[in-house]
Amino acid sequence: MPAPSAASRPRVWVSQPLFDDIVARLGEHFEVGATAQVTVWSPAQVAAKLRGCDGAVVTLNERIGTAEIVQASSLRAIANVGVGYDNLDVEALRARGIVASNTPDVLTETTADMGFALLMAAARRITEGERWLRDGRWTQWSFDTLLGSDVHGSTLGILGMGRIGQAIARRGAHGFGMRVLYHNRSRLPERIERNSRAARVDFDTLLRESDHLVLVLPYSPATRHVIDSTALAKMKPTATLTNIARGGLIDEAALADALASGRLASAALDVFEGEPAVDPRLLALDNVVLTPHVGSASLATRRAMAELAVDNLVAALGHGPRAGDPPTPIAGTIPGKDTAKR
Repeated sequence: MPAPSAASRPRVWVSQPLFDDIVARLGEHFEVGATAQVTVWSPAQVAAKLRGCDGAVVTLNERIGTAEIVQASSLRAIANVGVGYDNLDVEALRARGIVASNTPDVLTETTADMGFALLMAAARRITEGERWLRDGRWTQWSFDTLLGSDVHGSTLGILGMGRIGQAIARRGAHGFGMRVLYHNRSRLPERIERNSRAARVDFDTLLRESDHLVLVLPYSPATRHVIDSTALAKMKPTATLTNIARGGLIDEAALADALASGRLASAALDVFEGEPAVDPRLLALDNVVLTPHVGSASLATRRAMAELAVDNLVAALGHGPRAGDPPTPIAGTIPGKDTAKR
């Protein structure tokens, strides 16, 4: 039986450059519109790209809601490259019967590595020390230079104990002998708590007792600025705050005030509310570690994320991993109003 012509094949759009060999797999089943270079798409451009498409592979840079899909009458599936999906209006997609998927699990350990690295950098003032050295200010060793805080034996607090939170807890408890506290909407099964050596506490206790607090919870209107001036005032002045989830979880103006005044010792941020723009006050402070949203940025993990997103789209549009296979379950299919686990 001859292969279908390109004109009769479903059309898919890939919104940003991924990996050519992985994107090429889509060409086995679809007519592919791949983006050759990193592009900032306007909402109108996203809508135009989706018009006439059956599916799309998108990143967190592309916000997709009612306005972007209103004229996309043939759109059946969106594969998001990432575990978070606050860039997608899931209810709008569900109302149109459009399947949405994300890429959980494959980035858990890599992102946990980065979270712990940022925690340690903030605690031990690593980036501050590097700047000090590079600026030529290190002229003599002294006993009290860049005194930081210990990680081993301290109290690790985790806000949002999903997959990545649990991986960070294991690193702290098993690798550094840390006491681990967490706050979630509900308590984890006892076996997970035991494996993570973690105890569930209320939000105020988490703030009050953590020496190092890590944010790993999903972003939503309900969690916007969960760390505000009131929350920061409850933390130890010697504490560190690390955010690898979403920037909007923190009131950045309040954080800048706390860091500048010494109300909080230090912070480490991989995400920002207005990214790629960063609050100028944070840029000017020495006691904050800043990285450009690279929590999952290892080569192996980014390839795994792209592969899973492609697998999701291929399956959602009615193909198996190989031509002729029946449809396969879609890994990471986003449910209705459920909350993403980072």
